[in-house]
Amino acid sequence: MTRALDPRQAFAFVRRAVEAALADLPADAPVLAAVSGGADSLALAQALAALPRPAAAGIIDHGLQEGSAQVAQQAAQECARLGLDPVVVERVDVAERGVGPEAAARQARRAALEAMASRLGASAILLAHTRDDQAETVLLRLARGSGARSLAAMAPITGHWRRPLLDLPRDVVRASAANLVTWEDPHNVDPAFARTRVRHVALPALTEALGPDVVAGLARSARLLRDDAEALDQAAHEAFVAASDAEGALDVTALSALPRALRTRVIRQGALAAGCPASALTAEHIDRLEALVSDWRGQGPVDLPGGIAGERRCGRLALRRVPPVAERRRRDAKE
Repeated sequence: MTRALDPRQAFAFVRRAVEAALADLPADAPVLAAVSGGADSLALAQALAALPRPAAAGIIDHGLQEGSAQVAQQAAQECARLGLDPVVVERVDVAERGVGPEAAARQARRAALEAMASRLGASAILLAHTRDDQAETVLLRLARGSGARSLAAMAPITGHWRRPLLDLPRDVVRASAANLVTWEDPHNVDPAFARTRVRHVALPALTEALGPDVVAGLARSARLLRDDAEALDQAAHEAFVAASDAEGALDVTALSALPRALRTRVIRQGALAAGCPASALTAEHIDRLEALVSDWRGQGPVDLPGGIAGERRCGRLALRRVPPVAERRRRDAKE
């Protein structure tokens, strides 16, 4: 049904979604649209430009593909034609730092957009993720064995980041951009990328096997899981405060009284508070720490990312920074 929409109908849906997503902001508060030049982001830019509020466009050139500067300039011209002002194009250097090219590009892009929004005084940064993007994210994370927080996928609002199109099908969003000059990222059809395989192989196969509501169902699951995760996170924070001592150790008796879903969240908060980097802290780390509470057999410390160790002693789960292995060996040799 969405494929039959003409551009005017589709534009009306997109415009209403963007307007609703900004309804809580003052009418004179500037907002920044992140624009890649693709159909989704230009549809977002077009809808934003139609609203009676200050609106800018931010275009990030990663320099990772041949002709990226020309793509950025084309996107800038479309945004200016639509009436967004200012339109800012910024080139960024992508350094992988062990996280892979996609994650590194995302980190560089987000940092540049945050700095741009700060300079422009923007109250929000708008991203053009659609309901289909949400469904793809849920499948990718489900395949990794993720928990409720991760399967909640992308939130409509995270701080000053907003995703107005998250409840709209990609077909509707792209139909609204039919009269715009858009660019299709070749990575979107490159099977080397897991998301591309999910988009062009896995989701179509699921749709054929289970019916046309698969995408909507996955997106709805993400929304429901987000509600559950937020409630659990709030309860875990309260339990973390109650179980912590002045040195950041956690009372084992208090942890033992909690359901496992809360206990693991409290332990994760303790590890993060001790200095573990969130991106490197895995479910396996948390399981090993949780075993110090629920399956205590006198086992030794658990090594964690960031030079942190977790150890049970005197009825407490202590999470503390430890010297590097080489330094510990030198110290032990002297003793």
